[in-house]
Amino acid sequence: MRLSIIIPTLNEAEHIGALLTDLAPLRVAGHEVILVDGGSVDATRALAASGVDRMLESRRGRAVQMNAGAQIAGGEILWFLHADSRVPPGAAEALLTACRAGACWGRFDVRLSGRHPLLRLVERGMNARSCLTALATGDQGIFVTRDAFDRVGGFPEIPLMEDIALSKCLRRLARPACLRPPLLTSSRRWETRGIVRTILLMWRLRLAYALGADPVRLARRYDG
Repeated sequence: MRLSIIIPTLNEAEHIGALLTDLAPLRVAGHEVILVDGGSVDATRALAASGVDRMLESRRGRAVQMNAGAQIAGGEILWFLHADSRVPPGAAEALLTACRAGACWGRFDVRLSGRHPLLRLVERGMNARSCLTALATGDQGIFVTRDAFDRVGGFPEIPLMEDIALSKCLRRLARPACLRPPLLTSSRRWETRGIVRTILLMWRLRLAYALGADPVRLARRYDG
C-alpha cells in the first residue's frame, strides 16, 4: 500500500520544515508527499520545495486544498496532515497495519505542544470524544482509503468544519481506526486566544454546526 500524504498550507514557514523532516523517511520508502498552498506570502513554498514530491497552488481553503491534493494523488491511502503537526516514528506503520487489517479510515490521538496543565485536559478530551463519536478533527491526521474518499465525494468544500463533515460521511461506511502514537500538534491556537476561551468557542461552534448553522458564518466567528 502506498501513502499519499497531503498537506494544505498558508504561511507555514515556521513549521513546515520540521514536518517534512519527519516525513523524509517515508519518501525514501516510496510514499509521496503533496503540498497544496493556498497563497502563502512567506517562505513556505521555498522551504518546502526539496521536501515534497508535488507542490500545487490552489484557491485558499483547507477543504479545497486537500481535495486538490487528493485529485492528483497516486497512493491507495490518503493521509491529511496539518503543517504544524509532527509525526512520531511508527505512526505510518500503525496506519498501514490498520488499513491492511481492513480499516477504510481513521485518525491518530493528538498531543498538544504546550506545557500548560489545561492543555493535557484538552488533548484527552479531544481523543476520548473522537473515539466515542466516531468523528475526527484535522489535527488528528485523518487518513482514508482512496475508495472510501471517492465514495463519499471528498471533503465538503466549506470554510470550517470540513473535517467533521467528512467524518460524518465516512462513519456511515465504518467506525474510524483510533491510532497511537499521538501526533504532536501546535498549541498556538489555544495559547494565542486563551485556553478556556478557545475551548468555549469551539464548543459553541460545534454545537451551532450540529444544529445546522451556516459554515460561512461560523468561519467568520472563528476568525474573529
